[in-house]
Amino acid sequence: MEDFDEQDRSVASILGTNNLDVNRKKLGTYLKYLKRHIELPCELTGIEDFEWEEFYIWGPGNKKEYEKLRKTNPSYKDKFILIDFVNEIDDDMGIFVKIQRVSDKRKFMLPLADVEATNKKSKNHQLLDDYSVWFINYR
Repeated sequence: MEDFDEQDRSVASILGTNNLDVNRKKLGTYLKYLKRHIELPCELTGIEDFEWEEFYIWGPGNKKEYEKLRKTNPSYKDKFILIDFVNEIDDDMGIFVKIQRVSDKRKFMLPLADVEATNKKSKNHQLLDDYSVWFINYR
């Protein structure tokens, strides 16, 4: 398509089609691609507040309770190390990753579309950003 931007062209190249609608097969193709091309170690952080945090950040949630819950839940403010990709794909949430919080070594599983590489100049940052934008815009 002529109205594709550079990011769409990159995604189309990965998927092998100009039809960028998200489906299980394309998620599987993207997962295989990312597993081959993401360079480890890869430090991640949240793109924006995680779903559990919205009640505390945008809603009536108590700040002290939020800080207590942050000790046992991942926060978009945390830094994580990518451990591995989860092989099973979720139709609604896409690709998941296993991560480890840098500060306390706690492990979590999060949707890949919710995180980004902390090094904005890295190849990983562009790969993960392309995935997130594609997943959010074409599902």
